[in-house]
Amino acid sequence: MLKVQTFNKIANAGLSQFPQELYEVSTEIQQPDAILLRSHSLHDAEIPCSVKAIGRAGAGVNNIPVAEMTRLGIPVFNTPGANANAVSELVIAGMMMVSRNLCAAWDYVRHLEGNDAAIEKSIEAHKKQFSGRELQGKTLGIVGLGSVGVRVANAAVHLGMRVIGYDPTISVNRAWELSANVIQAHHVKELLEVADFVSLHVPLMDATRNMMNADNLNHMQPGAVLLNFARDGIVDNQALHHQLENKKLKAYVCDFPSALLKDNPAVISLPHLGASTVEAEENCAVMLVNQVRNYLEYGAIACSVNFPTVDVPQNHEGVRVAVVNNNIPNMVAQISSVFAEKGLNILSLVNKSRDAIAYTLLDVQGDVGDDALQALLKIEGVLQARQL
Repeated sequence: MLKVQTFNKIANAGLSQFPQELYEVSTEIQQPDAILLRSHSLHDAEIPCSVKAIGRAGAGVNNIPVAEMTRLGIPVFNTPGANANAVSELVIAGMMMVSRNLCAAWDYVRHLEGNDAAIEKSIEAHKKQFSGRELQGKTLGIVGLGSVGVRVANAAVHLGMRVIGYDPTISVNRAWELSANVIQAHHVKELLEVADFVSLHVPLMDATRNMMNADNLNHMQPGAVLLNFARDGIVDNQALHHQLENKKLKAYVCDFPSALLKDNPAVISLPHLGASTVEAEENCAVMLVNQVRNYLEYGAIACSVNFPTVDVPQNHEGVRVAVVNNNIPNMVAQISSVFAEKGLNILSLVNKSRDAIAYTLLDVQGDVGDDALQALLKIEGVLQARQL
């Protein structure tokens, strides 16, 4: 029986994919084989030695100590693209809210007093202050053309916007999905200088922390709108506060409220709603459970942030053994020698590496006993060894 510990609420549409005869799933599991979570932080947690996989129902993994998990030989899975539609819809909504002054207009109506005639008279006298602009014909700059950025770009094109994108590391698959009408920027400042709206869609890492600093904000057009539904920390809030106070930028729309900005009338802060749809939560849960199952049951790896991608058939002959080790020379030979010494024939062998980690998946003919696994673990550099 494989044990899975969950933190946060993982959608039942995903958890139901675990066969009850094979898995025990609970928040109270002791010595789990896998951990599933959403926003719960593992940075200060003690990870049981039984854990073989960690999965996050979402794209970002800032709440997981990935480097430490890599050192322990534990793959970390995420679900890129599963919530892309939910986030992209909210970005489009954010542009519409600002362009049509919807938040201020709604608040104005909410505070009207009197009967219908009095309300109508007040509206006729004051509605011009909420006059807005249409998105059609405006320029949207998108920084980061991953699964969300591409969806936002394509949707904006369909709305009649001029779209310019910047992503020096765009994948081939995303490039195929991107509308041919999207203009390529060769530098982020090139995009900032022409965009009426700038939408950020990059992960939070050292290279992107405070990416929208005073220098980059100064390159934005007067009256431009900045949208951040990617990650908190990408925007330098202090520098942005200065720009808003000086009326350089029209508005900031984000999913990450801060004490400094939340009460500014030029700021629309939402309470982390980007992926908060029933569909997105279910998509993430189903995708994550399938990834974790494929790893635990078959040794396959997909959408891991720290391990190589390994696609292997579920149907196989013999006994399947998975070995995780440091990516150093002579490991495959030593692993193979253990099976030779035990008189076990290797039917197939797949070896992949990523940065400091290597992963070997073997189908072996014969009875792989605990003594063989212990011999593998004694090899210097081997981090994990298990029979599936």
